[in-house]
Amino acid sequence: MAAASSIRKATPKDLAAIGRLGALLVRTHYDFDPKRFIAPSPDTEDRYGWFLGTQLKKPNVIILVADRDGKVIGYTYSGVEGNDYMALRGPAGVVYDIVVDPDHRKQGVGRLLLDATLNALKARGAPRAVLSTAERNTDAQRLFDRAGFRPTMIEMTRELDD
Repeated sequence: MAAASSIRKATPKDLAAIGRLGALLVRTHYDFDPKRFIAPSPDTEDRYGWFLGTQLKKPNVIILVADRDGKVIGYTYSGVEGNDYMALRGPAGVVYDIVVDPDHRKQGVGRLLLDATLNALKARGAPRAVLSTAERNTDAQRLFDRAGFRPTMIEMTRELDD
């Protein structure tokens, strides 16, 4: 089924769909751990779409969408960054978001998006790609593992008011 999907650069016309998917990402992570992740709000879709719209023309940002029959069913948001002393890493392509509509998962769409994103990052000169995934998001971790990613950091959180 993934062959019926095409990957392309996002355009301003895609922002409503990307906002919907971004809000899904927010809700999913919040459900994983409401103390760690941002709570969704009634305007999360609009705010997420607006934010990604501000990123579309940035030279070091790549936003790709998976399109099936004229409908956006997934997207990635990534960028090329220089040295990051907070993360103790050199230049890298960073995959900030990857999400596929639940109705289109397990069909290879996520892998198509990830591969296209990695190719775009490499074409922009990134020597490696890094990403973070929620500890409970085992489906995403399987995708990343199959795509050749290896675990390198573990984020740990502690609430200070407990």
